[in-house]
Amino acid sequence: MSKRYTRLSLAAPAAVLVMGLGVITALAATTWTVRPGGTVTAASKNMVLKDLKTGSVIGCHSAIMVALKSGSGLAGSNIGSVSSAGFSKCVGALDITYTLTAQHLPWHLNAGSYNSSTGTTHGYISGVHAVIGGGLPCIAIVDGTGASKDNGIISVTYKNGTHQLAWLKTGSNLHFYKVNGCSGLIDSGDPAALSGTFSASPPQTIMSP
Repeated sequence: MSKRYTRLSLAAPAAVLVMGLGVITALAATTWTVRPGGTVTAASKNMVLKDLKTGSVIGCHSAIMVALKSGSGLAGSNIGSVSSAGFSKCVGALDITYTLTAQHLPWHLNAGSYNSSTGTTHGYISGVHAVIGGGLPCIAIVDGTGASKDNGIISVTYKNGTHQLAWLKTGSNLHFYKVNGCSGLIDSGDPAALSGTFSASPPQTIMSP
């Protein structure tokens, strides 16, 4: 089994309730400053899709493109959007190769709280929907509360000092749906986590206020 573990997290918007593994966190309303903003590319060699019930892991390389708003006095809700997300070299148990395809883009990046002592923004990505194919053959859908809801959430953090965006293992509502041919490695209804650490280019500064 490929073991590539990552940590990633997102920031939640104003007055939004974020559900993660049975925990609901209310994020306070605030305004944001983003510099320079614009188109940001970010890459990770340690992104992981995990079935949190069976423990099965698929590790991938990943590259995403984010369009960030620019300026000050910005709302945290939809402060940016994930316009593309590509996953490659996806390998799971027994070195089985999979495909993972992001669908129904753009996904939305939301900022919710800021730790000034560490320069860290906490938030989330919403609208997540992805499809697994390839190995065994194994097919499945990754989404939030249903196979076609397009409401998957990934908690994230962004650190100004390291310019790294992290998708976190915890704080998501992701589940597997319509699983077929996966030999029990993943099952329909199982909770899922997409996690990893992405390096942003060009570097961004995100803060509040």
